[in-house]
Amino acid sequence: MDFDVFRATFLALIQGLTEFLPISSSAHLILPSALFGWEDQGLAFDVAVHFGTLSAVLMYFRKDVWALLTGCSLHLFRRQASVESRLGWQLLVATIPVVIIGFLLKDYVDLYLRETSVIASTTIIFALLLSFSDRKSSKQGTLAHLPWKSVFIIGFAQVLSLVPGTSRSGITMTAALFCNLDRESSSRFSFLLSIPVIAGAALLLTLDLLEQEFVNWSEIVYGMLVAGIVAYFCIYFFLQAINKLGFMPFVIYRLLLGCILFIFFV
Repeated sequence: MDFDVFRATFLALIQGLTEFLPISSSAHLILPSALFGWEDQGLAFDVAVHFGTLSAVLMYFRKDVWALLTGCSLHLFRRQASVESRLGWQLLVATIPVVIIGFLLKDYVDLYLRETSVIASTTIIFALLLSFSDRKSSKQGTLAHLPWKSVFIIGFAQVLSLVPGTSRSGITMTAALFCNLDRESSSRFSFLLSIPVIAGAALLLTLDLLEQEFVNWSEIVYGMLVAGIVAYFCIYFFLQAINKLGFMPFVIYRLLLGCILFIFFV
């Protein structure tokens, strides 16, 4: 195996843990590069962890995904509307804003927003916003009765995840709480909404990877397995505990992380 196993394991663990928790993966990827002097992990590894986390969420929600696809198909071809078809279309509509705006602003984000000061600031700001939304939410709503207005709010909120340090899962959960969804429904919608986003990113990265002359398949397979296994159990334990724990432990963690970034790395 011609790659650094420790480095690959460490980065895959971080990606698997932070992809779905509301704590920002970009904020965490600053730390190993600063502590160990590691350079960017490279395109192949990005592809690996994207497919790993995508596999994890698809495996965990396999029954839900099948029900959504079946429901949308029956609605499209036989005009048989259902709760599943409605949620499926809602997830699709909520994905559109981040796809369009992400395509338009990708170069700007890469050039101007991948600064440690930006990441530290957003880590703290959106932690406070998550805390506020969790306290103010009535937590009465469920996915079966999700209004279209809420879908648009969550979809446009997801655009903010283009700013490093925001956390895609964090901002979509925050928006869902503001729309008065309960904690578990907010989390499930966020996780399901991640599927088209991660799949699209993985596809684009794969197309870029195919242009390279050499591809380290050992690194890709290893990173995918580690990130996927960690992400799967992360989703499982998060959904088991969120109603009891609430979001405050993640808020406190983000505030501490943001302060550490400001003190030592800005």
